Amino acid sequence: MRGAEELVDLVDEDDRVLEVVTRSEMRARGEQARHRSCYVAVLNAADELVVHRRADWKDVHPGWWDLCFGGVLGAGEAWDDAAARELLEEAGVTASLELLGINRWQAPGVRLNARIYLARADGPFTCPDGEVVEVAAVPRHGWDHWLATHDVCPDSVDLVLPLLR
Repeated sequence: MRGAEELVDLVDEDDRVLEVVTRSEMRARGEQARHRSCYVAVLNAADELVVHRRADWKDVHPGWWDLCFGGVLGAGEAWDDAAARELLEEAGVTASLELLGINRWQAPGVRLNARIYLARADGPFTCPDGEVVEVAAVPRHGWDHWLATHDVCPDSVDLVLPLLR
């Protein structure tokens, strides 16, 4: 689990570092604090998407489902290192990572630069850091129904799903 006092880079649209602040300061500044976030979608051997439900104590979308593992990069952290770290911390697995895309995303209260990765893993998904409280696997043909029946983090839907389809 990463703390509120963890340092993160604030960046511009071209991903140049402008300032280093604490995670709590980044959250407080909202849309004025563009930062970096990585996303790791996991497909298992059956080509099912491994999804997870976030802990209720998370500061963003507590208790919601997410299509991928990932999160905010620490100050100075390399993209690939952050993606591997997040996958290990949140899912408890290691896997080769394939870069699927680079994008930007924003919504009320947040702006970020993103890198989206794909990993193939069958688990076991031990979720050691406590940020993930439930894991499920959704077959490709069931994605639309699953999305319609669950509260899902909008950034992962917008950034990751188009690259997987």
